[in-house]
Amino acid sequence: MTGLAAFTLFHVLLTLVQIVAGIALFSQVLNRRISKSTVTIFLVATAGNLITGFLFPFHGVTPAIVIGILNMVILIATAAAWLRHSASRLWSAVFIFGALLLLYFDCLVLIVQSFQKVPALNALAPTGGEPAVVVSQVVLLAVALFLGYQCFRRVREVAV
Repeated sequence: MTGLAAFTLFHVLLTLVQIVAGIALFSQVLNRRISKSTVTIFLVATAGNLITGFLFPFHGVTPAIVIGILNMVILIATAAAWLRHSASRLWSAVFIFGALLLLYFDCLVLIVQSFQKVPALNALAPTGGEPAVVVSQVVLLAVALFLGYQCFRRVREVAV
């Protein structure tokens, strides 16, 4: 395995850890009890994922670079909100919204990358604009909006 292939694998593993931790985090929010260790794993994996994403060879500004920069800003706000979440409902809402956006963007990238890299999916959507990709993205958006609504309804009741 080449150095770049090993680095790519590490980046992908961080992404998967982030997604799994994000799903666990929102499951906990829905159950009104957040584990500090789940938040820590999610935020650290997110930071690692973003940092490693910027260490790949640079070939100009791409949508991935733009989303990476946006996610860095969201991560900083989300981490700050987590540190202050007990101060007010507003900080709790900022944390939940930021974490949901980070998870959403990572899942969106996972969908796009899966259709590009997995042969069976690529056969369904070789250019990335086919209905299978669009439907996947719309379903992800619907799930994120529903999850966001459910979580914001519970923001006052969540214990840490």
